[in-house]
Amino acid sequence: MSILHGSVLLSLISLPGHLARRFHQISTTLFDAEMRRAGVDLTSVQYAALVAIRETPCLDQATLASIIVYDRTTIGGVVDRLVDKGFVSRVVSQSDRRSRVLTVTASGDETIGRAQPAMMRAQEQLVESLDREEAAELLMLLGKIVEALGDITRTSR
Repeated sequence: MSILHGSVLLSLISLPGHLARRFHQISTTLFDAEMRRAGVDLTSVQYAALVAIRETPCLDQATLASIIVYDRTTIGGVVDRLVDKGFVSRVVSQSDRRSRVLTVTASGDETIGRAQPAMMRAQEQLVESLDREEAAELLMLLGKIVEALGDITRTSR
């Protein structure tokens, strides 16, 4: 059994999908740990949404989902949690009564300020085992894959 397990393990670590899943797990773990250390109650998706809302005036939920490349059917839950935490306000759009305009509150803006250094520490930890050139190459290769295959996902831009 251990021989089979070993060969399965060897075959898994040569699969890009498996390594991408593990990389994502590690990234999320580092992000969550740094946010806890900073006393900030945000997930990585909530952070991305909060920053996108701050940087895009008069943003609605559908556009937010497109900007952060997140599923349109589940972005509502992300926004609900940001509203519940007092980080975002949601009001009916003047131009389209079916749409809600999202705005970062003062508390949300302050939270971004506290979260940004924690987010940066997590990003640095993610590539600290690489030298500068390797880190740049990793980002270039990840970007190349996302550019080439990003449109096949449900959340494509």
